[in-house]
Amino acid sequence: MANPILSARLDALRNSQNTDGGWGYFPGKASWLEPTVYAALALHGEPASDRAWKLLQSWQMPDGSWMPSQQVKVSTWGTSLCVTLAVARKEFDTSLRQGVSWLLGSAGVETNWFGVLLMRLHLSKADRDISLKAWPWTPGNSSWLEPTVHALIALRQVALSESRNASAVLDNTAKQLLAERVRIGEEQIWSVRGRDGGWNYGTPLALGVELPSYPETTALALAGLQGRRNLEPAFAVADAMIAKTPSPLASAWLTIARRLHGIGAPELTANLSPDNMLTAIEAIASVDGNWKLLQAGGPA
Repeated sequence: MANPILSARLDALRNSQNTDGGWGYFPGKASWLEPTVYAALALHGEPASDRAWKLLQSWQMPDGSWMPSQQVKVSTWGTSLCVTLAVARKEFDTSLRQGVSWLLGSAGVETNWFGVLLMRLHLSKADRDISLKAWPWTPGNSSWLEPTVHALIALRQVALSESRNASAVLDNTAKQLLAERVRIGEEQIWSVRGRDGGWNYGTPLALGVELPSYPETTALALAGLQGRRNLEPAFAVADAMIAKTPSPLASAWLTIARRLHGIGAPELTANLSPDNMLTAIEAIASVDGNWKLLQAGGPA
């Protein structure tokens, strides 16, 4: 019997796909990378997903990164999402290799030589360990939790695909660097956990002031910490936050995180949002959805 919660969301996505193969954040709006990748994952295996991938291929830049839309030609964190989609599609080619290479070379500006020098000269104060390389939204910016989570998922999936496929796309040097970046990135996420047991967008402190955690970022952190044990207290914190501030996006990501960790999760509500990205993430989170496409196991 078809899952009505999932079917309603997949039908909404099929009906809102743009003629170029992508999705906007809302029906009838211009295509953007983020809703397009999530919709393509939700509809994986269907012609609609193939059309989306064809569009996304045209958005990859010469340096291996992906731009967020046809109109905005800059490298972004969305490269991680495209690498994840490429692995799901088994697109083990030069495009994937270049995307991975770009991710391995991407890091928050706080870890460059100038940022480290300022710290050593005590001309700058950091409320987190800047020696732990993580990922920014765009080159030249500081690292943040959400792009770091997506980079970790993408790189771990590449590592898994490398171990399972005879036609590997990475050389040994790249594999070693990948494993090291995953290890450090995971350590960075763990190091910025707040005192309340959850996570916010990047640091538990700012100028010495303790910052609160948020449900969306806590759920995302849990999705990024696949393979970690003893996360039950963090899941409890996320549950409590979402109970106080019901957020469909946080609920969807927490559901995905639970499934990725092998923890039971209830089906999402029947309420259908006009937001294409939320609709796609909820479809992925469904018990019968494609959440397994985000499985990345433990450390690379």
